[in-house]
Amino acid sequence: MTHPKPKLPTVQIAGRPFGGGELFLIAGPCVLETQELALSVAEQLVEICEPRGVKLIFKSSFDKANRTSISAVRGPGLDGLEWLALVRERFKIPVLTDVHAHEQCAPAAEIVDVLQIPAFLCRQTDLLLAAAATKKAVNVKKGQFLAPWDMQNVVKKFEQAGNPNVTVCERGTTFGYGRLVVDMTGFEHLAATGRPIVFDATHSVQEPGALGEKTGGDRKKVPALARAAVATGHVDGLFFEVHPDPDRAPSDGPNMVKLHEFAAILDGVLAVHRAVRALG
Repeated sequence: MTHPKPKLPTVQIAGRPFGGGELFLIAGPCVLETQELALSVAEQLVEICEPRGVKLIFKSSFDKANRTSISAVRGPGLDGLEWLALVRERFKIPVLTDVHAHEQCAPAAEIVDVLQIPAFLCRQTDLLLAAAATKKAVNVKKGQFLAPWDMQNVVKKFEQAGNPNVTVCERGTTFGYGRLVVDMTGFEHLAATGRPIVFDATHSVQEPGALGEKTGGDRKKVPALARAAVATGHVDGLFFEVHPDPDRAPSDGPNMVKLHEFAAILDGVLAVHRAVRALG
């Protein structure tokens, strides 16, 4: 007797389903630097994703509040939302940005298609409820301190607020000082939330505080981690921060992927995804 395959979860973004067995992508520079850079990176990402049939969500932050040093660059602030609106309009793709405080949710939701909850803030109820109230899709990063099965409580907050349109995002777990690891068995626990799962491949190679007043990282580990995560069969979306010159970027440079290398990385991930789907 043949049993029907279970229906795979999706999230509605800009009126379209993402997930459901088709790998989607969240990608862009860590923080908004200039309008020109945002448009240039978005254009190149579209050129990479369209021929490969990959749905793209452009990501960049208007504010990075959780920086190591008080002197670190944070971004243009809410004015940067206008740059994201231009990306959305010009390339007809959804856009995503972080929110760090409940009062940022409503103005950000007027522009972007997806709000993102930073990992350090994933249990902040007021922030989660404010994001849920916008009725936009929300990508919630699992805290580096949090067990994967505890994300069920985070998802329940959104469900009880009337907005189950949520994805849960793995971004590594603290392993001693200055080190993160990815527990590949944790994806099965995240899948128990019933929501699509995103793997943040670039933040998972961070080395928090490793550079004194900056966070370090090792981008060479990104491709292997991304392939391994997809090989679990539980990942619906992948998150990559990309930049044309990450070594000169004001935020997350050591772990961001070089834009000219990204197509090859994506091809490797897609090959694994096709192989996993072929296995059923």
